[in-house]
Amino acid sequence: MNFLSTLFPDVSVRMDEFYDCTVETLIMVGIVGLVSFVLSLVFAVILTTTKPGGLSENTAVYQFFDKLINLFRSIPFIILATTMIPFTRIVMGTAIGLKGAIFPLIVGITPFFSRQMESALLGVDPGLVEAAVSMGLSKPQIVWRVYLRESIAQIAKVTSITIVNLLSMTAVIGVVGGGGLGDFAIRYGFQRYMIDASIAVVLVYLVFIYIAETAGKLVIARTSH
Repeated sequence: MNFLSTLFPDVSVRMDEFYDCTVETLIMVGIVGLVSFVLSLVFAVILTTTKPGGLSENTAVYQFFDKLINLFRSIPFIILATTMIPFTRIVMGTAIGLKGAIFPLIVGITPFFSRQMESALLGVDPGLVEAAVSMGLSKPQIVWRVYLRESIAQIAKVTSITIVNLLSMTAVIGVVGGGGLGDFAIRYGFQRYMIDASIAVVLVYLVFIYIAETAGKLVIARTSH
């Protein structure tokens, strides 16, 4: 404890707050990651199956989701988060703290995640899809047994990449009072010039990123064939 007090004097006297901010960041990543995973998987399946030459080719549906995802991907997250403050208040009841950070994070990360998921599904061998069609499998069965099962390793890879991006976004959301470690770093490391607070936050983020990347590699190693 004395060692930590020497290296991080400003953090050590605010350890309870630092711990709470760390937990808030984990909650953000957990909730946003889960919701975004489900939404992105649905969008990716829609894009993959309705694209030209897909299982359920539908130009109108494909163009709608394709353009919608491109639109939100093109907006820098800090601008998106600040612009969405009125909508966040309506949806979440507040635009600050942990609760106020979840909605803009979902809107910000889902377009990126959807494109990553789409690339994972498009990586499935077209010959497997053709074989499934010739065997008489229904479209839902092909999506489940071919697209999803055959792309588990790639889905794990893009999920790991997305979590790393999501972690960086949880830091950015602190600029608009979103809570978490980003808010801690801004309030103490930036506004009060406590450099050890910024360093401590960076170190924690590095640990989180290492865990996310390691978990992704383990899943990839077990599911690759």
